[in-house]
Amino acid sequence: MEWKVVERPGYFGTSRDKIYKKWDKSFGEGNWRIAWQWGEQIIQRHDALLVYQRAYTRFLDSNKDVLEWLLDYKDVYDTAPTNIEAGLSYDVQETVNNHIHDVAIRRAVILDLGLEFKGKKGLLHVRPEKEGERLCPYFIPFHLPHMIFTGQIKYKGQHRDFSVNPPWWIKMGIKNSIEQFYQQNKVLEVMQKED
Repeated sequence: MEWKVVERPGYFGTSRDKIYKKWDKSFGEGNWRIAWQWGEQIIQRHDALLVYQRAYTRFLDSNKDVLEWLLDYKDVYDTAPTNIEAGLSYDVQETVNNHIHDVAIRRAVILDLGLEFKGKKGLLHVRPEKEGERLCPYFIPFHLPHMIFTGQIKYKGQHRDFSVNPPWWIKMGIKNSIEQFYQQNKVLEVMQKED
């Protein structure tokens, strides 16, 4: 058996469960997976998240003022304060929406930079229009922009012309962001049976 890339699904948003059910029906449960393109290679979630995290590490290490501001907080969260229970694990996902940038920030600070949150200001909410928005992945530059796929991808399971209707991470953020890497390099792999 071998895995073959069959499409570039892009951003799922609130359509994620519907898209997953469609793939279960089309390909069979357990016969498909999400991966990421990395140059000529396809990498799995674990490695893609390490690359995602490395971008945060590089950004924080190069922006000491932002790092010092961040360290004054007790911790960070994305979708709900319960996100902090994930600690350093990308696999603990207790809310309907995935939260990974909070884990990436936490890991960048603790594991990569060897620092600790001081806790003077409580929890930092890293979401649009919140105090921590400046750390949202659509505002953080990806450290290897030449590795971001620039071709056509889907959006919520549908084809979409980004030149006419750009996705939210382009409208709200910066070009060549962490979010752009995460969404645009995403691929759907399907298990192919050998003849």
